[in-house]
Amino acid sequence: MDLVAPPEQLYSFHHLHIIRARVSDNTVSRPFVLSADSVSHFTKLKATRSRKRLDNRVFAVSKSKTSGLNGRLQEIVRAPNGDLNGTAIESSPNGVSGSRNFEDFASNIHLQKLVRNGELEEGFKFLERMIYQGDIPDVIACTSLIRGFCRSGRTKKATRIMEILENSGAVPDVITYNVLIGGYCKSGQIDRALQVLERMSVAPDVVTYNTILRSLCDGGKLKEAMEVLDRQLQRECYPDVITYTILIEATCNESGVGQAMKLLDEMTKKGCKPDVVTYNVLINGICKEGRLDEAIKFLNNMPSYGCQPNVITYNIILRSMCSTGRWMDAERLLADMLRKGCSPSVVTFNILINFLCRKRLLGRAIDVLEKMPKHGCAPNSLSYNPLLHGFCQEKKMDRAIEYLEIMVSRGCYPDIVTYNTLLTALCKDGKVDAAVEILNQLSSKGCSPVLITYNTVIDGLSKVGKTERAVELLEEMCRKGLKPDIITYSSLLRGLGREGKVDEATKIFHDMEGLSIKPNAITYNSIILGFCKAQQASRAIDFLAYMVEKGCKPTEATYTILIEGIADEGLAEEALELLNELSSRGSVKKSSAERVAVKM
Repeated sequence: MDLVAPPEQLYSFHHLHIIRARVSDNTVSRPFVLSADSVSHFTKLKATRSRKRLDNRVFAVSKSKTSGLNGRLQEIVRAPNGDLNGTAIESSPNGVSGSRNFEDFASNIHLQKLVRNGELEEGFKFLERMIYQGDIPDVIACTSLIRGFCRSGRTKKATRIMEILENSGAVPDVITYNVLIGGYCKSGQIDRALQVLERMSVAPDVVTYNTILRSLCDGGKLKEAMEVLDRQLQRECYPDVITYTILIEATCNESGVGQAMKLLDEMTKKGCKPDVVTYNVLINGICKEGRLDEAIKFLNNMPSYGCQPNVITYNIILRSMCSTGRWMDAERLLADMLRKGCSPSVVTFNILINFLCRKRLLGRAIDVLEKMPKHGCAPNSLSYNPLLHGFCQEKKMDRAIEYLEIMVSRGCYPDIVTYNTLLTALCKDGKVDAAVEILNQLSSKGCSPVLITYNTVIDGLSKVGKTERAVELLEEMCRKGLKPDIITYSSLLRGLGREGKVDEATKIFHDMEGLSIKPNAITYNSIILGFCKAQQASRAIDFLAYMVEKGCKPTEATYTILIEGIADEGLAEEALELLNELSSRGSVKKSSAERVAVKM
């Protein structure tokens, strides 16, 4: 098929590329290939038309899908000798040019397929083979490949793809650069993102700058963000409402709302109209500064600024009211919100439920929970969790279990926070067998236990003398890839120490050290207690020396445990002498010394 494009249409190719970058990659147009007949036709045409008219025309060949055009000048058909003047196009006798076009087209189709299927590594390897063969890669496919690697945190691979793209003769567009910059920012490599910004071969757009500004502001680097803004203005890339909102939020956090309001004034003077997100940021800042009444006034004035508050605006004020105990104001605000036609969200109700449960007003919290469906809101786990926690705090385990069943019956499945709440309450109540049963059922309920889940049950078992089962849980969590921490070991060693199982405790203690978990005073005290319980005061003294050698300072509890252990072995006189010595040095308080002396 013959394709002749006047110079003024070259812009449209680039425009097509920018548009297709924002739509589905699946739109395919028929590939255009210059046939031998077409070449002959154009040669004859050249002989009959004026040179001036011919010089104003360009022969362009599309050798891939519309999504693979790239809109770049390198897509113009090159003569076999590499001439770009377009005065004549000749078909190679052996058909190499047509073959090269077809291979490029086929290669890019395959690359796009790999990217769509999420086969990033295969796509990367195939891209390298394409470059080795001399193919020019498709920018859109490479952009998707960069995005895939950035999402998985593999920015080195993404950078390599950008280098391949730039060196291949293809021209990355601003979207490609934005994806790479976004990947760097997401992985905390803001310096690399700034380096890419400085070497971009195309002009950055407002999205480029917003991505970098967001990363700098989130990292508490407001000064550096303002410097980037200055460079943005120098390049005549003008900030939008998102730019200003990012900077206003950072200024609220770092310098206070007063400074942020100056940015708001600058924003409006430059003709950039704040939106509801901008105002929400300011209201949130005012609430954080404890000026709730000013925030309410700001909320009421928003319509006069040409902006209606949304549910998030109300939620910010509502949360501040609840945190300061202004429940009556919160009820009035909710009524006002409904009257003005702003529908509450699940978050709105959860704020109220959480507040009421903290105040132990569980009955009123249940009333709020039951009203949610009437307003089109289905309660989620965050709606039920405060209630369950409240019942557990009041040791009403039957009510907690009842609401757990109600929750499930309504299609709301408990999360790990729900189960951790129940397990904590059961273990505190000494019902460790029930806790173990729930723990065993978690995986079948589609809820994987986390470190705190195991720590809770291990602590509960250790406290009631079921250390064998606690050790089994330690081994189980390790098999599942969960790494125990100092809390895990402290709970277990405390239990073993109380039971006098010193050999097992010592082994686990050294296993812990082998995992590079540094013991604390509580851990050492547990082992010393174990030795004393087993009537092995000499080993306890040796372990105290080991404790000091490792740089862990003994506590008052360390000394009192040791003194009581020495006394229990019939060495009351020596123990009393040691107690007096430590008391005189201030290592043991006088009140503690008197209490220990009475026991001896």
